[in-house]
Amino acid sequence: MSTTYSEVWDLDVFFEGGSNSPEFAAHLRSAGEEIGVFQKEVEDWQPSGQAGEGSRLTSLVDMFDGAARKVRQAGAFVSCLNAQNTEDKKAGQLRSAVTELSASLQTALTIFDQKLAGFSDDVWEELVQEGLLKELRFVLTERRDRAAERLSEKEESAINALSVDGYHGWGQMYDLLVSNTKINFKVEKLSVGQAANKLSDADRSVRKEIFTEWEKAWGEKEDFYSKTLNHLAGFRLNVYKLRGWEDALKEPLEINRMQKETLDAMWSVISEHKKPFVEFLNRKAKLLGLEKLSWYDLDAPIGSTESKMSYQEGADFIVDNFAQFGKEMADFAKMAFEDKWIEAEDRPGKAPGGFHTFFPESSQSRIFMTYSGTPSNVSTLAHELGHGFHTYAMRDLHLLNRNYAMNVAETASTFAEMIVSDASLKNSQTKEEKLSLLEDKIQRSVALLMNIHARYLFETKFYEERKQGVVNAERLCELMENAQKEAYGDSLDGYHPLFWASKLHFFITGVPFYNFPYTFGYLFSLGIYAMAQEDGKGYEEKYIALLKDSASMTVEDLAQKHLNVDLTKKDFWKKAVSMCVEDVEEFLALTE
Repeated sequence: MSTTYSEVWDLDVFFEGGSNSPEFAAHLRSAGEEIGVFQKEVEDWQPSGQAGEGSRLTSLVDMFDGAARKVRQAGAFVSCLNAQNTEDKKAGQLRSAVTELSASLQTALTIFDQKLAGFSDDVWEELVQEGLLKELRFVLTERRDRAAERLSEKEESAINALSVDGYHGWGQMYDLLVSNTKINFKVEKLSVGQAANKLSDADRSVRKEIFTEWEKAWGEKEDFYSKTLNHLAGFRLNVYKLRGWEDALKEPLEINRMQKETLDAMWSVISEHKKPFVEFLNRKAKLLGLEKLSWYDLDAPIGSTESKMSYQEGADFIVDNFAQFGKEMADFAKMAFEDKWIEAEDRPGKAPGGFHTFFPESSQSRIFMTYSGTPSNVSTLAHELGHGFHTYAMRDLHLLNRNYAMNVAETASTFAEMIVSDASLKNSQTKEEKLSLLEDKIQRSVALLMNIHARYLFETKFYEERKQGVVNAERLCELMENAQKEAYGDSLDGYHPLFWASKLHFFITGVPFYNFPYTFGYLFSLGIYAMAQEDGKGYEEKYIALLKDSASMTVEDLAQKHLNVDLTKKDFWKKAVSMCVEDVEEFLALTE
């Protein structure tokens, strides 16, 4: 008999009492004190510019490590509180407190980084040859190099301080607006998370009704969302202008440790290979008895039966199939289910979407989603467990060597998704079931090569226009619809112009352009997955080695070392996209 898994996570193991936890309040005070001590030590540090500073630098790195763990622990806890209950007003207040702590730590780090930049290249190279500094050479050198491209210590500190009530304040305003957004459906008022799940309902009238109410709900507050988005982008662009940065992509590429040539090569190949996916969407429309799909038909299941898996069945299925790849991955997933790391219950009041977050002081993860039993839910669960396994694989590394970029983070998650979707296909009993599962797999390609492409096109154009002034809600809708038409090869008869308002990713303050990393991770993971299939179970060790390196080198170097490929060239991307096209060709052949 398998264990019965709870659908509700355990947060009390971190801080008992939720948002009213006295223990958490004490943790916040302690974090503030540690940041204060770290900042004072950094301010008092007057580097001699000599290699003898190694022991002092090592001590400061250790102090930063302790303070950062506390802040990240607090951030993870608050994000879980906010997600599990959008009505928890105290959690919203706590988030503001964590934001202030993060800004304080960032201020201290700004001073630290500026002092790193003060070392000459020769002395720096000598410093990072031994002990902990050698282990952290890549990340510390990266911090030093980035500091050299920023403003003075005083100016960067001022930006961090102003961002709390400016930049991050607007991000919190968006979350507040979303938490108060309800979608009317028959006699119910659904949270946006519950409503989003109904967009994959088998009944088209349900999808249409939900989408109509969905657009209405976001449209009623479009001026609020528009003002919020404009202020977020305006703050960011003004900071860039002060630093002398003209390209809005400079920071996201830097964060992702990625060259512009790599990004251009990827999108270029995707743009050249839209035709098979347009054919898939047209075929799906035909199977659903439609001339063309509307936006609300994109996630519609095909066939008369809708495959459902209980949470228990979904969990067992994921663990069993992770085991086909490797023991460590399966053991990790089993531990996550058994130790209540996952919040999956389908109930009102939860935030939309899914995420993984890590508690560094406890060496535990938490996963959030709303599970209703669809194949897409099983995929999302596997996806988030992939994120969790990534952090688990790096558990023995120094915290600074675990800060992997978004694009590489999405590699592990989509890799886990593919294991599960391929297993589902192999286990299918009938042609109808196989078609349904194959369609669900292709839907991910459509999402990552079309939907994410639309987000990237929209955001690129929006930032260019925002440089000239405020972009009103009407124009934002126009930009979004144009981007969707281009990305989907004009294959739909109805689009989602208010997508810019409903998609959280446009309003995340910590990371700009939270779009292309998903597509990069998806295609990069296809390359890894192909190698894993060739090697069989023995590949898990190589996979873990790649994950361990993912925060201590550029993505181009990572790919060269572990896959022996050049990401700045089209060849790798063509091979990856062709794997997606093979699924489409199989689907088209089965539905002739």
